[in-house]
Formats: sequence, structure tokens, C-alpha cells
Amino acid sequence: TTLAMIFTAVIFCVIIGIPLGILASRSSVFEMILRPILDVMQTIPSFVYLIPVVMLFGVGLTPGVISIIIFSLAPIIRLTNLGIRQVEKRFKDAGKALGCNKYLILFKIEMPLALKTIMAGINQTLMLSLSMAVIAALIGAGGLGLTVYVALGRLDIGSAFVGGIGIVLIAIIFDRITQKLINT
Repeated sequence: TTLAMIFTAVIFCVIIGIPLGILASRSSVFEMILRPILDVMQTIPSFVYLIPVVMLFGVGLTPGVISIIIFSLAPIIRLTNLGIRQVEKRFKDAGKALGCNKYLILFKIEMPLALKTIMAGINQTLMLSLSMAVIAALIGAGGLGLTVYVALGRLDIGSAFVGGIGIVLIAIIFDRITQKLINT
């Protein structure tokens, strides 16, 4: 359940976050509008995300995934924007000189050169998704977070420790996989 929640949330974060990051890199006005929203998203305590989601969608797996998506969306937007903005102007000018339109420049020049930064954003989104998946167990999302939450409620330190170790192992595995993808 934890893996399904994380994969679903990260896929939606990539689908939403990368285009928003691209738009933010193209328009300074859009970035100025988006920046305070992302600042608020990253400074609000994670438990606060549960309140509107529960009010709108109730409790269960789907509201848990929605809260994970909202919580972990900001890093991929920010790092996609940063990565594309850091592509040097000379590469874009070379693409223009070769007759590339703005879409070809984006997909053939900017995105490949910004890929390491974008992958770092995906890595951060993945780690935030995992941390929120544990908290989403409070609204009935299930998974390893529920194991930890129930065990702590019963003062069963052994079960909480086992659930926590499972979460840590998932985090380490995902981190190593994304780090390998970043460095290739």
C-alpha cells in the first residue's frame, strides 16, 4: 500500500510539476505568482494538509494520496524551474541558429541539460512523498504508516520499530535508485 501511494503520488507530481516548472522558467510573472504559493506549501506543517483533504474527500486511501501529492509537489516545480533557467544562453542561441523552434530547444537542449536538476527534484518529491505517506495513515491511508501509528498507540515499540525500519529501507532504496539515475 505504501509503495502504491508513493508511486501514484510521484507520477502525478511529475505530470503536474514539470509543466508548471517549465512555465515558471518561461515567464517571470508566472514565477512571481507561483513563488509565494510554493513558499506556503513548503512551510505549512504536514498535518495541516490533512484538514482540508478530509473535509473535501473524507478519509481513506484516495484522500491520503491527494494530501501526499499536495505536500510533495513544490520541490519538483522549483527544481525544474531552476534547472531550465540555469541552461546557458549560448546553448539556446546555438539551437536558434540551427533553426530550432522553442519546443525543439526545450526538448532537445534545455531539458537534457537540466535533467540532473530535474531528477534531484524528483528525488526530493519522492522523499517528501514517503514522509507524508506515514502521516497520511492518520486519515486511513494505510500502509506502513498505519503500522507505526497503531503500534505507537498501543505502546508496542517493537512493531513500531519494524514499521519504521520498513519505511527507512524504502527511503534508502528509492534514494539510491534516483541518485543512480541522476548520475547517469
